[in-house]
Amino acid sequence: MTFSGTTLERNRKTALYPLDLELTERRVGLIGANGSGKSTLARLAGGLIRPSGGTVQVAGYDTAKDAKEVRRITGFVFQNPDSQIVYPVVEEDLAFGLKERGFPKAEHAERISRVMERLRISHLRGRLAHELSGGERQLVALAGVLVTEPDLLILDEPTTLLDLRHSRQISEHVAALPQTVIFVTHQLELLTEFERVIVLDQGRIIADSDPDDAIARYKKAMA
Repeated sequence: MTFSGTTLERNRKTALYPLDLELTERRVGLIGANGSGKSTLARLAGGLIRPSGGTVQVAGYDTAKDAKEVRRITGFVFQNPDSQIVYPVVEEDLAFGLKERGFPKAEHAERISRVMERLRISHLRGRLAHELSGGERQLVALAGVLVTEPDLLILDEPTTLLDLRHSRQISEHVAALPQTVIFVTHQLELLTEFERVIVLDQGRIIADSDPDDAIARYKKAMA
C-alpha cells in the first residue's frame, strides 16, 4: 500500500497533511489522540474516502479510480458493530455480505461455517443480533468482513466499546489471521506484537517505528 503526496481537506480544514508512506508489513498499528488523523488514514486506505490531493494505491489499484477493485480486496471493521450488522439474524447478515460481493450462493454455507468456527462463534449462527452482547456483536461484524476473505483488513477502533476480556479476544483473533492488518486503537497494549506502529498528531505523522519506540514517543508527545 502506497500513499503518495496524499492529503485530505474537510470543511476547509486540513485533516491530513501531505503524506508519503509505504506500508509493507503484515501488522501495522495506528495511534494518536482524537482528531489526530488516524481514522482518516484508515478510511483512505480502505477506499472509503478519496484523497483531496495525491493518491492512495492498494495492491496497485488507485482508490479513487479503481474503487470497486479496492473494495473487493479490502475489509473494514468499524468501532460500532451496529454500523455494519444489517440483518436481524446472524447467519442472514453474513450471507448478505457474500451476496453483495457476488459470491455463488452454493458457497455461502461453507464460508459462513468456516469463519464462525475460526472465531469460535458457531453457536451464534441462528441468534438475533440485537440480543447479543457488545463483544459478540463485534465478533459478528468481524465475521461479516472475513467471510469474503479480503486481502487487507482494516479495523478502526473495534475494541473501544468492549471490556478487557472481549478486547483481548478480538486482538487474539486478529493476530491469528493470515490477512494484512491495519489496526487503529487507543489500547496500546494490543499493539505490542505488531511489526510497525505509526503515531499521528494533528494530521501529521510524528513517529513511525517498532511498537516500543513508537508508543514511548506517543506517550511523551501526549504528556
